[in-house]
Amino acid sequence: MARLVTLYTLQWGDLPLETVCTKAKEFGYDGLELGLPNHVDVRQTDPGYYANILKLLNKHGLQLRTISTHLIGQAVCDNIDFRHKSILPDYIWGDGDPEGVRSRAAEELIRTAHAAKALGADTVVGFTGSSIWHYLYSFPPVSSEIIEEGYKDFAKRFIPILDEYAKLGVRYALEVHPTEIAFDTITAQRALEALGHHPAFGFNYDPSHFGYQGVDYVDFIHRFADRIFHVHMKDVYWSASPKPAGVFGGYVTFGDHRRYWNFRSLGHGCINFEEIIRALNAIRYTGPLSIEWEDSAMDREAGARESCEFTKRIDFQPSAHAFDAVFEKK
Repeated sequence: MARLVTLYTLQWGDLPLETVCTKAKEFGYDGLELGLPNHVDVRQTDPGYYANILKLLNKHGLQLRTISTHLIGQAVCDNIDFRHKSILPDYIWGDGDPEGVRSRAAEELIRTAHAAKALGADTVVGFTGSSIWHYLYSFPPVSSEIIEEGYKDFAKRFIPILDEYAKLGVRYALEVHPTEIAFDTITAQRALEALGHHPAFGFNYDPSHFGYQGVDYVDFIHRFADRIFHVHMKDVYWSASPKPAGVFGGYVTFGDHRRYWNFRSLGHGCINFEEIIRALNAIRYTGPLSIEWEDSAMDREAGARESCEFTKRIDFQPSAHAFDAVFEKK
């Protein structure tokens, strides 16, 4: 369908951006989804800094539609603890005071919108974090009021951010994902409602986070047709039979054969991507198909190349007319 196939660079953050550009072009990609903080420093205010990034991408024949801030976004609503220090830049972590970390992360998200504008990107993908994720399994019992307070906290922290995005004509696409304020269809709807359906807020669609949960990942596209701002192509495998570590993972690392589910390179898992493409065609999604490559058992360069080929092969053009229209007599 001529949708751009892009490579998300977060998993390639150990390499300089120019090296990633060279590899992405060699693998067959049309563009990049730049991951923060490794490949864009949004604290930069010099227009020349952003012009040089675009010049580099143009040199390699790569386009840019999206930048992503998963790690920073996570800190906006989370209950901050020692884990966040390992994923946040020092200037966001600071002295580690939780409210200070959340405040600095929110400021960084606003700077990210300005950076996106400077780069000509209209979408920022990221996380939100959640003050209530740890209440997921409601025992000891958790009242509905406590959960409601969590959504109010999310709205309080994100509406000022989203207001700034709207002023700049930039959208924030939450990747619906465990540990975020929205992790399935029901919680995604609740997040939208908490924000009063803010026009700058939508979703980064990633089926890999739905499949192993038992969430209808094709229905999600139809249900939120006007809020699918961006798409990640990522596969996941889940077992047809019980495993020692179930859906919650059993505290074993990704890739462990005892897990019920694991992320896999495109085409090697259980996700039905043809149905996803049909649904995206139905809602007239024309944005990028961005490959977030995660497979603990496969070489990432081989996987990235194969995933690009897979995506371009299955992204078919929708029909311009009903198949039986030719039967009709004039």
